[in-house]
Amino acid sequence: MSLITMPFGLTEPLFVPEYWFPPSLFDLAEKTGFDIESLIFSFAIGGIGTVLYNLIFKRSLVEIPHSERGHQRHRLHIYILFIPAIVFLILALFTTLNHIYCGIMALFIGGLITLYCRPDLKRKIWVGGILFTILYFIYFGSILPFYPLYVEMYWNLDNLTHILILGIPIEELLFAFTFGMYWSGLYEHLYWHKLISLNKNHN
Repeated sequence: MSLITMPFGLTEPLFVPEYWFPPSLFDLAEKTGFDIESLIFSFAIGGIGTVLYNLIFKRSLVEIPHSERGHQRHRLHIYILFIPAIVFLILALFTTLNHIYCGIMALFIGGLITLYCRPDLKRKIWVGGILFTILYFIYFGSILPFYPLYVEMYWNLDNLTHILILGIPIEELLFAFTFGMYWSGLYEHLYWHKLISLNKNHN
């Protein structure tokens, strides 16, 4: 899942400088819009967002039998996987919204539509969003005491809501929640797996 997520780091030019203008190795973000850090960041959050819930609640994965895949709600399985990308493109092309809001709405809709196809993932989707937001909050919050002007220097706050939660732009936390929602259940949805308790598995 980290490898699947990493290429999304190549979307960085959509966010620079309209959303932020981060420092980067070799000043790549400023010169090209691309940067190495976005690929590393995307790789990291892809894996973490997928396994965080399973690690905390001690869940394992088993394959869904082919006999259960014929349910009516699964007929749109392939199409549902592409809905977030379609929503993002529509909003990005036909509205003047900052692309971060397009991404947030696309991920949120992706999470909700996954609930239709995979209602068994309901708890993981909602709790996964909360867990990833908490982790992201701790990560971001650990930077600000050492670099208190970090947000002011590198985020284009004039294009955003100016709402900060303990110094963190609310857009960052909304992204974390919606990413956690969608990505937490994506592996199970993509590869036809479901969750079981580790204790049950051992028994």
